Amino acid sequence: MKIIRPVPQYTIIAGVLALALILSLSTGCLQQDSTPAASPVGSENLPYTGNYTPGEIPRICENATETANASLAAIVAIPPEKRTFDNTFVAFDRIMTDYADATFTPSLMGYVFPDPVIANEGMEAEESTTIFSDSVYSRKDLYEVLKSQVPRNTDESRLYNVTIQEFEHNGLMLPQEELDAVVGLKRNLTGLESEFSANLNSDNTTLAFTSDELAGVPASSLATFGRAPNGSYLVTTKYPDYIAVMTYATNNQSRERMYAADLDVQGETNTRLLEEAIVLREEIAHKLGYTTWADYQLDGRTAKNTSNVMAFLDALKTPLIEKNKEEMAGLLRVKKELAPSAATVDPWDVTYLENIQKKQQYDYDEEEFRTYFPADTFVPKMFEVFGMLYGVRFEEVQNAPVWSPDVRLYRVTNTTDNATVGYLYLDLYPRDGKYSSFMESTLIKGRVKDSVYPVPVVAVVANCPAPANGTPSLLSMYDMESLFHETGHAMHDIFTTAPYGTLSGTSVSWDFVETPSQTMEEWVNDPAVLESLSGRYTNASETIPPDLARRAIASRSEGLGIQYSSQLAYALEDMRFHTATGPVNVTQIWNETYYEIKGRPAVTGTHQPASFSHLMGGYDAGYYGYLWSKVYALNVLDTFEHEGMTNTTTGMRFRNDVLSRGNMEDGTVLLTNFLGHEPGVGPLYTYLGIPQPQAVSKTA
Repeated sequence: MKIIRPVPQYTIIAGVLALALILSLSTGCLQQDSTPAASPVGSENLPYTGNYTPGEIPRICENATETANASLAAIVAIPPEKRTFDNTFVAFDRIMTDYADATFTPSLMGYVFPDPVIANEGMEAEESTTIFSDSVYSRKDLYEVLKSQVPRNTDESRLYNVTIQEFEHNGLMLPQEELDAVVGLKRNLTGLESEFSANLNSDNTTLAFTSDELAGVPASSLATFGRAPNGSYLVTTKYPDYIAVMTYATNNQSRERMYAADLDVQGETNTRLLEEAIVLREEIAHKLGYTTWADYQLDGRTAKNTSNVMAFLDALKTPLIEKNKEEMAGLLRVKKELAPSAATVDPWDVTYLENIQKKQQYDYDEEEFRTYFPADTFVPKMFEVFGMLYGVRFEEVQNAPVWSPDVRLYRVTNTTDNATVGYLYLDLYPRDGKYSSFMESTLIKGRVKDSVYPVPVVAVVANCPAPANGTPSLLSMYDMESLFHETGHAMHDIFTTAPYGTLSGTSVSWDFVETPSQTMEEWVNDPAVLESLSGRYTNASETIPPDLARRAIASRSEGLGIQYSSQLAYALEDMRFHTATGPVNVTQIWNETYYEIKGRPAVTGTHQPASFSHLMGGYDAGYYGYLWSKVYALNVLDTFEHEGMTNTTTGMRFRNDVLSRGNMEDGTVLLTNFLGHEPGVGPLYTYLGIPQPQAVSKTA
């Protein structure tokens, strides 16, 4: 589950640096009524106005670039004696925000637009915006103008420090010739990253299976597969197709084929691109004065440095390896019941055997469970949960222009004053050329502009099972968790009251950004909440039986060692790529890491790093952030569990103390203010069911 930003992320800020007209706000907890005046309901200019035509996206980006460059030149031209914080700093960030707002949506089209021509232009737009941003934050003339300014209050000081740090992090202390070299290397890196992502988005890997080969797969899933003229089923590697085969296909060879295909998507091509990117990153880091790319990326994050991250991951290694072994031994016992001569559990057996195990231990059948959660019922009920916690309503906007008939647009309004606080596009189902997992993207940043607060706009992109043959989309627990997760990101963007786009919404430290999302995904594991989200697709008034809800939730504790040892392997893989010296063989490093953590060889001939989209989408030397921020999320969850999962007072406090504040203070400060104490790692160990570390530190 990842955030995609059509404009590049920075080391400190997850999103484009953006700023609006200045508004001095106190650094204390912002209440709902302290938000600047919002635009009247329905008067906002939405970012998507209709289908793009070929050539339109490049023109939009070119115009945005020309406008921004002209405005930036005007800042530099101001005589020194006439420069103020407003006409330099504030103007700079207003320009950058306007640029971002103009290019976010066109860039998103690279991930979601059905027409491959327009989608390709969207990916090119993403690349061009990254290049533009890198060039701006490498301009010494702008840096010198901004650095000379003096903040007038605490909020401006926060803005000043984060912005100047970003410039300096991009090499502004280097001689011009060396700085130009860094800019050129970053441009090359951006091209590799964009090509890698485009390859994954356009990938159409498809496997053909006979009916016999898909024995065990439910009819509801079979109905969503393509069909060949000879009657074979055509199964893609997109999540709904993949997970159906891996969970239910009784044919071992079918699961093996599916597993291997998924791990080899764009295998040779993207492996080369990633390896080239890692070498470029190392070269950039060296030119900027850092030993490794990980050292460069971690400078300024809550983790502080590479040593802290590796110590955190290393502490988890032994207990998670042991828990993984225990759970795999349990799966082997299940497999022996099916095949007495079985001696090992193959990786393509895991999901299949876990499903059988859950049926045996918990009498839990996910197919039965899914019948209580049709998407059309679940989504509005999910919004009711968010609304109850955070004092808002979600109203579908009828007849809004959207990029696909599947997309819905929702207006989010306060219950207290009916003010619109944001808009949310929801794109639920798979289609050709669409990003294949779950993500959230900012389209319009929150910020003060012309004394009002233009409402933020976001998109949540999902890949839930599509309706087929008269049966609606029926959601699994994973689908539901993912939707809560991404909507948690969306609320972080929408509820922002930060005066500066630089510091608003999800523009926080990269190892804090997953905190709200990983907090909210836990709501589906609360029995009362889960029941409130249900309504059987044949009879919406029939909610999930309490016993089934309890069994479903209990079954989630199974496989945590397998799941989180995988997360650990991914985090270690990422850090090993980005602390290496010289060229790397990413497949070899992955194979070694996988064997170390999982205790078995990776599948021969596959190239897992080639489809690890996070590593070329902003999470390079940052994937550890999922585990790191899980610590923060579980600390928040403890508070909600103590005070009530649907406690509106606690929800509004979380909204005001954390979500609305963006990056106006460090995430750990915001979290400590909300919790009343510093977050500790203990809740993560308790959640995973592994022994507590001998010395539990106060913070992650």
